[in-house]
Amino acid sequence: MQRIKFMVKQFLKEPLWFKILISVTLLISIIFSSSFFSKYAYFQSCSKLAAAIFFCAYAIKFRRNLLTSVVLFTSAVISIFLSILTIYK
Repeated sequence: MQRIKFMVKQFLKEPLWFKILISVTLLISIIFSSSFFSKYAYFQSCSKLAAAIFFCAYAIKFRRNLLTSVVLFTSAVISIFLSILTIYK
């Protein structure tokens, strides 16, 4: 719970461009991964790429904490890999 409070406080202190980037990528990831777009591989791929951008942005922000940064970068790489697999499916 303390980590979540820290992340919310950190998010509120960020510049406007970062808030917009994070909000838009999270929204794109949620919307394009819905069942409405499940027939279209490019929307699914776009969803996973948006998630990768989201993870990378936070991994760069938390680069002082090595474990958190590595977990987020690993999640970004997995998202990119899944995005590529979705296109060639």
